[in-house]
Parts: sequence; C-alpha cells; structure tokens
Amino acid sequence: MNSTTHDQQVKISVPGNHLMAGLLGERDELLRLVEGAFATSTIHVRGNEITVIGPSADEVGRVFEELVLLLEQGHTLEVANVTRTIDMIRADERPSEVFATEVVRTTQGRSIRPKSSGQKRYVDAIRDNVITFGVGPAGTGKSWLAVAAAVHALQSKQVERIILTRPAVEAGERLGFLPGDLMAKVDPYLRPLYDALYDMVDAEGAQKLLDRATVEVAPLAFMRGRTLNHSFIILDEAQNTTPEQMKMFLTRIGFGSKAVITGDATQVDVQGGRSGLHGLEKVLTGIFGLEWVSLDSSDVVRHRIVQDIVDAYDRASSDGAS
Repeated sequence: MNSTTHDQQVKISVPGNHLMAGLLGERDELLRLVEGAFATSTIHVRGNEITVIGPSADEVGRVFEELVLLLEQGHTLEVANVTRTIDMIRADERPSEVFATEVVRTTQGRSIRPKSSGQKRYVDAIRDNVITFGVGPAGTGKSWLAVAAAVHALQSKQVERIILTRPAVEAGERLGFLPGDLMAKVDPYLRPLYDALYDMVDAEGAQKLLDRATVEVAPLAFMRGRTLNHSFIILDEAQNTTPEQMKMFLTRIGFGSKAVITGDATQVDVQGGRSGLHGLEKVLTGIFGLEWVSLDSSDVVRHRIVQDIVDAYDRASSDGAS
C-alpha cells in the first residue's frame, strides 16, 4: 500500500517474545482477524515490533496495545475476545478495563468476568446498588451475571441466602397445567437460573445449597406477604410480571438485601400484554440505590449469529413502527 497524506504510521513494541505468539495467534489467525477488520491499513510484523500504516493506524495501534495488556493480565486471546476488543476500540472503550473485572471465581477456579462494556456497567450497578434492573435481549448475560454476583455475595457473607424467582406464566402456559408437586412445577421455568448456579458452584455444591435452603427457588406468587432480609433476590423474566406483581416484589425487599430484576421487553408473554416492566424506568427514575441498565446487541456474548439475529429483529421492529 502506498502512503498518502491521509495515512498514519504507528509502531507498537511488544515486550517479550512470549507475548508475540499469543498476540498473533496460531498460524497468525488473530493477526489476519485484525487485518480483515481494518482493510484500509497494512500491518507489518518484524520481531517484536508491529508497524501499522493507513488511515486507521491509530485505531489498530490501540487494538494491539489493548491485546498486549490483556495478555499481560493473564487472558488467553481467541477469536471471540479479539473480535469484541475490536468492537470496543471502535466504540472508544477500554477492553483491558472491562475484562479485568472479576465477578466471582467458580469452584473449578474459572474466573467469571463481564465480556462487554454494557456487562461491566451491569456488574458495577449490582455491586453499588440495592436494586438493579438489567433489561436487554437474549444472550446478553443478564441472568448468568446476576447469579454470579449472588454467589459472590453469599461466599463473601454479604448475604445469608439466595432467592431465585420467576413469574410462572410463559408462552401461554399456566403453572396448573404442569405435572407434579410445586418444585417439579416451578423447575422448568427456573432451569436457566439453575444452569447458571451449576456453572458457578457445580452440581454437588448447588444441591447442598438447595438442601440447606441457602438457595431458595420459588414462583413469584410465593413472595407475597414475605419480607426478604439479608438475601440476594433475582427476579428473572420480569417482563412477564403484571404491574401488581412487580410492585408486590419490589416492596418485599428488606434490610441487608439486594435484588436484581432481569427482563427482555420484546418477549412479553403475560396475559393481555400488561407487563410490569412497561414504563417502569420512568416511574423509578431518581430513586437512590436503584439503577436501570439497558443492554443491547453489542452485549450479546453468544455466537455472533445471535447478535445479528437481535439486530435484524430490531430493524424489522423499527421499520414496522415507522
């Protein structure tokens, strides 16, 4: 590529040969990924020095600087987190700060961390507030990170128990139509929360917590009349609450407790479409100790195709509204 007056040149010195292999990837796979994302710039690697020439040289330089910081922090670079790093740099964000935040360490020693700037805002809000709303599409880690924060609060003795709850009306089904006793009836609705719990403390640890009632699982209707002290309460699928149920839940929260309410406003299955989430952000604005975090497709951490699907639905929704 010939340099023009618009071209910039940036040089990055990578400290140590041991970082270069991780930075470039096997058969230079990660280098090719960065090159593909910034096709108007050229990247030359010689020894421990990377030279970038082109109109996006500054941006590419910041990508490599952040990737080096991630390697120095002990992260392993792979296609997913390099892609997210590129997206964050384009949004003028610092991946090394986002990925450095540890929510909890699992019993297997795995570190649970936010994987996007929106997820970090969500995790910080949970830490700093009594009540946190996490609202956004599927795959943004709303429930999973809430359970991780709850397990951390339990392990660090900030709370005495975890309560997982969810409205038991979904996709037109009613609780009475499900077979078996209460736990058997509730279980299918709470499976995503169980799965997250098993991720953090493994199946045996989760069963012990359930047996001791340190982790309690109940349909939302069973919260009525209770005051929940010294608890970390997660209300999942909150878009399927009625306004009355939401008010009932929010007024159950007692001393020494935290609550996280998760939901996706595009997935309302409650009868009549009267969702307890609808218009609630405006109602609750300005309350100290309560924060509302909106997540979007840029926070989807499942397969990239999920992010593309969320974006496609958003576009279709916008076209229909216009």
